[in-house]
Amino acid sequence: MKLLTGLVFCSLVLGVSSRGWFSFLGEAYDGARDMWRAYSDMREANYINSDKYFHARGNYDAAQRGPGGAWAAEVIREDD
Repeated sequence: MKLLTGLVFCSLVLGVSSRGWFSFLGEAYDGARDMWRAYSDMREANYINSDKYFHARGNYDAAQRGPGGAWAAEVIREDD
């Protein structure tokens, strides 16, 4: 009986954990897409000194996605 209880408990913990990871990865993907959209808009606008606005907009949009989006914005921002 202890083995069965342990297996049920472990499966519940892993189920919640895996759903969290999938959510995080989805948010990261969407955040990276937000950053790419802001970059594309910046290239299309082609205004002098407008890059700070578009970078800030991309970071804001990505961070609004959740922890995964904030992580993606942080990683992409470091390359600037």
